[in-house]
Amino acid sequence: MLADLQGKGLLIHHWDTDGICSIRLLLEHLSDKNVINKTPELGNYFLTEKELKDYSKYDFVIVADMSLPEDNILKLVKKAKVLIFDHHLGREIKKIFHHNPVIKGKNPNEYPSASWIINRYLDNPVNLFALLGIVGDHEQKIKDNQLIYTTINNFCNKNNLTFDDMLKIVYLLDSNYKIGDKKAVEKAPHHLLTYTSANEILENNQWNKNLTKLNDEITKQLNQVSDEINGTILKKINTPYNIISTITRKVAWESGKNTLVINTGFFGDMDQVYVRSNKNAEPMIKRGKDLGFKCGGKKEVLGAIVPKDKTDSFVEEIMEFLTKK
Repeated sequence: MLADLQGKGLLIHHWDTDGICSIRLLLEHLSDKNVINKTPELGNYFLTEKELKDYSKYDFVIVADMSLPEDNILKLVKKAKVLIFDHHLGREIKKIFHHNPVIKGKNPNEYPSASWIINRYLDNPVNLFALLGIVGDHEQKIKDNQLIYTTINNFCNKNNLTFDDMLKIVYLLDSNYKIGDKKAVEKAPHHLLTYTSANEILENNQWNKNLTKLNDEITKQLNQVSDEINGTILKKINTPYNIISTITRKVAWESGKNTLVINTGFFGDMDQVYVRSNKNAEPMIKRGKDLGFKCGGKKEVLGAIVPKDKTDSFVEEIMEFLTKK
């Protein structure tokens, strides 16, 4: 499929470690093709009209680690051959090559990241970049997935790495989007192509500076008081950094409770809403989409961008869903 692609190509990817590593794997495989990579405006799980217009000049488009709205994909497919590699919940788009084992009923534990799915599709051996996407999406929780964690542990042992080294690399790669630097996100896969060892990533000076700044902000936000309502944690933050997923993950995993976080400081006219749930979040993802919000996620995660005047009512619905027995 990939070998047959002709002309100018565009790789669209999520801004986190999984998206970056997915593109690094694809860039290596497509080294004989004329391709560039772009991430959507940071925080947007959709393409703007301007992006759709700009991206109409490509002959093929590959989307990695993003469940873009179907109407975005159908607009792209009018001008280009479109392929998707993903592991998020959603609906299969039949008109294109849509490689997502999870939405086809496969066990999500066997397909824990887009990087893993792409690496298997390319028939590559297990490697650092395939595994970093997994660690990025699951962090310590991947230790509960013995099938995959055994593979990660074996790789680390063979390559003189620790799991904490893998986590540190994830935090360094993610620092680019969390700091709000879109260009740095798009350059990151190309940096990874030039690195021959994990230590080179760990020693990247700019990414380490980013991380110091972010850790200070995360600590500050975590120290702000949260509310707990019927066993569900509700936390409001106001920060220009894209750290809502990190904050939600840390609160949820440390407490073991359903957690809902709202960030009012990233967008001017919109709020970020993020949920980590012990319940299946799919009904609320569907509800968010039905309300017209940009909303996505997976079984245990919901992320949405909501107009500020709609935030309170949507949060109320989510809280009712999470606290209902």
